[in-house]
Amino acid sequence: MKLKNILISTLTSATVFGLVACGGDKHDDHADHDHDGHAEDHESEDHDDHEGDDHGHEHETIIAGPNGGRVITSVEPHAEFFVTEAGKIQITFVNDDFKAIAAASQEVTVIAGDRSNPTTLTFTKQGDTLLSAQALPKGDDFPVVVMLKADADSKAVTEKFTLDLTQCPTCDYKEYACTCDH
Repeated sequence: MKLKNILISTLTSATVFGLVACGGDKHDDHADHDHDGHAEDHESEDHDDHEGDDHGHEHETIIAGPNGGRVITSVEPHAEFFVTEAGKIQITFVNDDFKAIAAASQEVTVIAGDRSNPTTLTFTKQGDTLLSAQALPKGDDFPVVVMLKADADSKAVTEKFTLDLTQCPTCDYKEYACTCDH
């Protein structure tokens, strides 16, 4: 039964990663297609407001967490996605004031790296945080899919973004957690 659950989880992860790989997080040819076919994919984006945005839509506001990582606010409690110096992912859960709180029974899976050969990271509890057992793949700019569950019985919340590990030239954060408006 456990093997079946792992297989289902892996296939689901691969499917989600494939969707990200195909759809991506960038909208390079935004003006060349009809929005009706994918409006449900962008519920939080206002595609009618084209002022001040070179892509024709609003971008989400990135919030940096207590460790300097990117806060994922679509899950309760919120989760800070932070890349350690060893290249591992540390997930710190935070309250609405973005103060660290202890991890409980949450489950996290991250898929990252080369789209044709993605790396799946699993997590274990380390003190009050969750730490990936594996390091990220080589590179400093690739897509990631983060799947978070409040507990084993909950439905997963999925976040997708580009993990840009270069240092922002105007703030103290890496680009994936940059809060600048540049």
